[in-house]
Amino acid sequence: MTAELVRGQNHPLDRTRVEIRIAADGPVLAGVTLGDEQGRLSGAEAVAHPGAPRRAGVEVPSGPAAVQHIAVDLGALPGAVHRVSVLLALPGGPGAPRGFGAAAAPSVTVTTPDGIPLTGYTVTGLGAESALVAVELYRRQGAWRIRAVGQGYAGGLAELLRDQGLPGAAELAARIEEATGTGRAPAVAASDPSAAPDPVPAVRPEHPAPGPTAFAPETESLAGVPDAPAVGLGAPPAGARLDYRHPQRPAASTAAPVAPPAPAPPGAAGGPAAPVAGDANGWSMEERLYNQVRGMFEDLARSVAAYRSAAGFAASRLERELDEALADPRARLGGATEAARAAARDRHADLVGRARAVLDRDLAQLAAESEVVEPALPPALARWDNPVWHAYEVPRQPPMAVRLGDLHLPEAPELRIPLLVRLPLERGLWIDSGPGPYPRAGRDPEREFGRRELGSALTDAAPDEAALGRLALETAVAVAARLLAAHPPGGYAVQVLDPAGSAGPALAPLRESGALPEPPGAGARGVAAVLEALTRRVDLLQMAVRHRATEALPPELDPAEQLLIVHDFPHGFDDRALNQLRYLADEGPAVGVHLMMVADRSRAREYGPVLDPLWRALLRLTPVPDTHLADPWVGHAWTYEPPLAPRRSEVIRRVLDRVAEARRAADPQTG
Repeated sequence: MTAELVRGQNHPLDRTRVEIRIAADGPVLAGVTLGDEQGRLSGAEAVAHPGAPRRAGVEVPSGPAAVQHIAVDLGALPGAVHRVSVLLALPGGPGAPRGFGAAAAPSVTVTTPDGIPLTGYTVTGLGAESALVAVELYRRQGAWRIRAVGQGYAGGLAELLRDQGLPGAAELAARIEEATGTGRAPAVAASDPSAAPDPVPAVRPEHPAPGPTAFAPETESLAGVPDAPAVGLGAPPAGARLDYRHPQRPAASTAAPVAPPAPAPPGAAGGPAAPVAGDANGWSMEERLYNQVRGMFEDLARSVAAYRSAAGFAASRLERELDEALADPRARLGGATEAARAAARDRHADLVGRARAVLDRDLAQLAAESEVVEPALPPALARWDNPVWHAYEVPRQPPMAVRLGDLHLPEAPELRIPLLVRLPLERGLWIDSGPGPYPRAGRDPEREFGRRELGSALTDAAPDEAALGRLALETAVAVAARLLAAHPPGGYAVQVLDPAGSAGPALAPLRESGALPEPPGAGARGVAAVLEALTRRVDLLQMAVRHRATEALPPELDPAEQLLIVHDFPHGFDDRALNQLRYLADEGPAVGVHLMMVADRSRAREYGPVLDPLWRALLRLTPVPDTHLADPWVGHAWTYEPPLAPRRSEVIRRVLDRVAEARRAADPQTG
């Protein structure tokens, strides 16, 4: 897992060969300095830059670019090197930004040579700095670590190198800029024209190409244009500096360049910046959206935690002040006591009101972000009512995550955060069809939502078990359809155990589309046959992976991941079947065999604590909204909503039909 650093934070490195990837909003120069224990540079040979890209153990790019890759072999560095500093600088030239603050913050990611991310750092808080030390790798007690530095220099490369103790820092900085052809024109006061730099000499070919092969028009057509070069196809003389000025554009004034304007205030009227879909770190749009949704979840958890903490403090202070006001029995009937109680209540209302105002501000920002993120989500992360499903195409590779429902908190019931689970699934799923956890009396807004949106037959009385069972099966089919749609053709397969044969109508979308090629296993014999085959599959795959002999697997073994849906548990299960089911729940996910239980735990009460490890190994989902999930940071109880399609919608059937068509096209024998 990638560790995202903040300024000043360090992180250990468990390898000596790494690659440092730099992503910026525009072209930047990348280099490396090799310092001693105090970070001092011995000379120009301790700097790897575009003019000298290779040093012992280090290789940097040879020119400016928006994406840079630096290769570092810490084991090949000289023994005197204790600090490896990664520096960035803005190239000069017309139109180039004068500081990092005028563009998006650059990001640095340290990866393995084969591209696996180890740690990352986004350099924020920059302004007029045109050069900076982004990160440094340093040696401590024989082990290498990485530190997020983010130290900027308004004086450019010269000031940066001078700060690291390099003799002749200005000369080396000038050579670096000259080597890349991006020299930065120094700022010159307009009142001192004598200090203006000499104009860059135009490069004129000694033998211009004749006639129509020349890029520029005849020299006479440039009359009156000062310093206009005659440009041809000839190569410039060796060592000459290129002139990037347009031949028909007037020469720029030698007056001092105007400083870039201050960044525009974010948002309208000084408000927060307008949210943008994909505004997060990541190598792909899908990963950025995933990280953005995760950030929204964490932001909502923190905002609500702050509000609850403030409200709790206000309540405790109110109680304490009321106790103090009533502590003296002689003053209970006086006007001073009533005034003290009124003042305490006013202070309580003021504190709670201010906390609520801050929460409302955060909720408004998150709601605006959700409005732009939801339409941009790919199918695997989108709700069933998202228009992206109308243009659904079977993917060529599985996504990084899949949506299994929505989450919200009581303080913001209208703000839904997608519940995204990484693929491949690391644990099985349990669709709880029992009525036990749900309220049994009184009107409840969560059950109102369930009846309105999910088509539930629930009333204000006790939940109807038959309706819950039907919704649980619909939830299982919706999740299975989403998993099938998220994988390439033939990459995922579904099997069903239905010992009592009562799941037929709910399984119609899977059977009619061909996504369920085999009929559900019925009765004790069908349960035993399916579990025996999957147990053998897990054993074979484990042995093949353990001994690195996957090529020795039987040719008839289906390479697709397997999802087993178990309905009406524990009907039809004996002791052997129970042990096999627990084995699949524990060992199956590691080799692509996944379990989805549609069951009421109370029906397996006769087994006592024997099945407790099975239930704990599964992620519990509910067919109607229920508050049973807690986040690991502050322990909020989140209300979960299942990923059911809108009522009377055919989106799941259409998606399954496309999955079946793609599978038949990829393997005609399956048709």
